[in-house]
Amino acid sequence: MSTLRVLPRTQPEAAGIASAAVEAFVHAVERAGVELHSVMLVRHGQVVAEGWWHPYGPELRHQLYSLSKSFTSTALGFAVQEGWLTLDARVVDHFPAETAAVLAQHDATSRANLEAMRLWDLLTMTTGHDVDSTGAVVADAEGNWARGFLAQPVPHRPGTHFLYDSGATYMAGRILQQLTGQRLLTYLNPRLLAPLGIRGATWERCPRGFDTGGWGLNLRTEDIARFGQFLLQQGSWQGRQLLDPAWIAAATACQIPNGPSDNPDWAQGYGFQFWQCRHGAYRGDGAFGQFCVVMPQQDAVLAMTAGTPTMQRVLDLVWEHLLPAMQPAPLPADPDAAARLARCLAALRIPPQPGAVTSPLAAQITGRTYRMADNDQGIRRIMLEFVDDQAQLTVQAGRARHRFAVGQGAWILGKSRYDLRPWQAARRVAASGAWVAADTYRVRLCFYETPYTPTLTLRFAGDTLTFDHCDNAAFTPL
Repeated sequence: MSTLRVLPRTQPEAAGIASAAVEAFVHAVERAGVELHSVMLVRHGQVVAEGWWHPYGPELRHQLYSLSKSFTSTALGFAVQEGWLTLDARVVDHFPAETAAVLAQHDATSRANLEAMRLWDLLTMTTGHDVDSTGAVVADAEGNWARGFLAQPVPHRPGTHFLYDSGATYMAGRILQQLTGQRLLTYLNPRLLAPLGIRGATWERCPRGFDTGGWGLNLRTEDIARFGQFLLQQGSWQGRQLLDPAWIAAATACQIPNGPSDNPDWAQGYGFQFWQCRHGAYRGDGAFGQFCVVMPQQDAVLAMTAGTPTMQRVLDLVWEHLLPAMQPAPLPADPDAAARLARCLAALRIPPQPGAVTSPLAAQITGRTYRMADNDQGIRRIMLEFVDDQAQLTVQAGRARHRFAVGQGAWILGKSRYDLRPWQAARRVAASGAWVAADTYRVRLCFYETPYTPTLTLRFAGDTLTFDHCDNAAFTPL
């Protein structure tokens, strides 16, 4: 059996779900303009539906952002189970040098609160901070992220004030790594990843070599689904009790209120790096639509990856279409509906850039180099060339030159370091382009192991090129 197919497969009707309801969910997502990249629905321990929007695919690991936090929390569960520490462990006790270096910066209240901060407070996002520490943490001049965290004011008594803070998760993960002498990935492998059949996971590291904990994990969609099933089974997997069910119950329960919010599924309470949902569900999630939704009452798990800024809309569609479709008993077989769903899932695509293949202007601008005015992306030169049935876009940013083979009405796969930090490796990208007006050529990039599918628009007028980069999802305004 392939490592990608540990979970058994069955038809939706056999698991009490109408195929038509799953197809309706997919169509509703696409009508809403929500950019999903993958979906896998598991019921009663069996995959009933799965699909990837090409060029995303089942063998690819997707960037999970804060869904990483739920894996860090689970690692801490194993550490507590093995006696490495307790939830009452004080944070400062694990960082004596960094604490000594910053205590003088704090007033009496902040100093007392910092010294009282526990692992429980890190896991529940109740550190006592007023401001998310992450920016200050990663900006530490010497790459000492722990010192950056400990230097932040702590005006509230820990355990009383919810504030979502990725720096807190980094600190929880770093405590484990310092105690065990192992990376989070290394520690989790024999305890969780290998038993679940999860292979090839990667995790971003901080400048000191520790896995970042609060973000940076990359997994396949089925890996997410297996993790959700492990949680649903209260820490048991294939007859082995891997993690104490009491930890799973506590981690996925409401430990602290976190409302109010305009998004109702972000106001149901927070556990140990897990969000409570409506309808008795809970989830781990990450920016732009990375989801592991566990529905205990329905004995179901939903894994999704995406590139959308409207995460609440995704959950709304789940509650509208999938949740009510889950019946307590198997449904009569419906081969026609199952076949329609199979065709629907097999045809999922991120659409290539629509438009015309050529323009009268193409012959005039092909191969010309345009020197750009100063800009916030640091782009210095751009060149667009047309050869046969494809284009080549060259973008020079700083000293780096990025070349994209661009399909006309289709995706061409490649690799690029475009829009990356200097120390990051090239990542997979697909590119397609078309003329959307006689003077305007548009390129859509799909970094198909990430949430990002930016659009680049080139508008030509005489000897002038106007260039626009628009993201589909970002932490800043699009």
